[in-house]
Amino acid sequence: MHATNKPFNIEKRLVYEAYKAIKSNGKAAGVDGETLEQFEADLAGNLYKIWNRMSSGTYFPPPVRAVPIPKKSGGKRMLGIPTVADRVAQMVVKLAIEPILDPIFLTDSYAYRPKKSALDAVGVTRERCWKYDWVLEFDIKGLFDNIDHELLMRAVRKHVTCKWVLLYIERWLKAPIVQEDGTRVERNCGTPQGGVVSPILANLFLHYSFDCWMARTRPDLPWCRYADDGLVHCRTAQEAEALKAQLQARLGECRLEMHPTKTKVVYCKDGKRRGKYPNVKFDFLGYCFRPRLVRRFRDHVLFCGFNPAVSPSAMKAMRQAIRDLNIRRQTQLSLQDIAQQLNPFLRGWIEYYGRYAPSALYPLLRYVNLTLVAWAKRKFKRFKRHTILAGRFLERLAKACPDLFAHWRLGMVGVFA
Repeated sequence: MHATNKPFNIEKRLVYEAYKAIKSNGKAAGVDGETLEQFEADLAGNLYKIWNRMSSGTYFPPPVRAVPIPKKSGGKRMLGIPTVADRVAQMVVKLAIEPILDPIFLTDSYAYRPKKSALDAVGVTRERCWKYDWVLEFDIKGLFDNIDHELLMRAVRKHVTCKWVLLYIERWLKAPIVQEDGTRVERNCGTPQGGVVSPILANLFLHYSFDCWMARTRPDLPWCRYADDGLVHCRTAQEAEALKAQLQARLGECRLEMHPTKTKVVYCKDGKRRGKYPNVKFDFLGYCFRPRLVRRFRDHVLFCGFNPAVSPSAMKAMRQAIRDLNIRRQTQLSLQDIAQQLNPFLRGWIEYYGRYAPSALYPLLRYVNLTLVAWAKRKFKRFKRHTILAGRFLERLAKACPDLFAHWRLGMVGVFA
């Protein structure tokens, strides 16, 4: 249905499609405290209110709620959580601009794009490390907090002409943040990490800050970028160091800063590449790329290759996620209940980190089994002081019911001790 008496012509169906899109992506409440379930209690009325205000130009986004989350590398990252209604409104704009902006993005930009994934980026990086001896690994410090509004809107206006889209993007960029203590912070730069429309805006900003700059100045060097993490493959150490200085200057022109400790030049050392260098490994998207012993497929001969496998920091984070479930003390639950808790995690980890060097996941999966052994010893009196018996019990169960836990399907039996 089209509105004929409103300043902006926004289809009601677009608002409903936006609601369906945000429904599966987080249910945290914003500053108003309204949950997705409460929003859905009057779904038709709430969606109509969003459509009516956006169509009339009277929609003003509320402040976003600041939520700190821990980083794998230590410290905290601040997320900005919009209200449920604001997430719907942002998704309306995202659905309107994504078909316009995504086609202009370059092939090696992988983050937040339909039909592209982090595993695609890991796969192409793996192949390029075999062809190029050196990698410049770079990270942009506080990307979402430091995007310049003037430069961003210049890029948006270059491709987007819809007046209501431009109006609401500008309003979202200026929406304040409410800290945990209730303090209200006005913003003159950045776009909140956690906002629905923020990722595509960040991608557009880096499209001009980095992607197009690389295509224009160094078309001979392949690169890969996933949001603010990026890699450039180089032929020599001197080439990589020179590019590092040039990139630092380029980011400065765009009012961004290269992360001083997360940016480094790495030698992709393998069995054929000689010499000693301080950096022969790097982490990218949860994978650690480094020299590894691998078996050649055609003749099963072992050789040293430069390959990815799950990184130590990712393993640490996954172990912590299992500990946080406190399974060992959940003796009131059945094994089926525990499987329901664990399997979503296990399936995701196996699907992602099992793509390359799946055997590197085995220590984690063994840790899951040992956690189940500890649970069984608390659950059943006959196993209280008998770790071996508890392990044998679970081993028999794994053979009889391999579909109970996601990792048991991989043959992770016989590793309960």
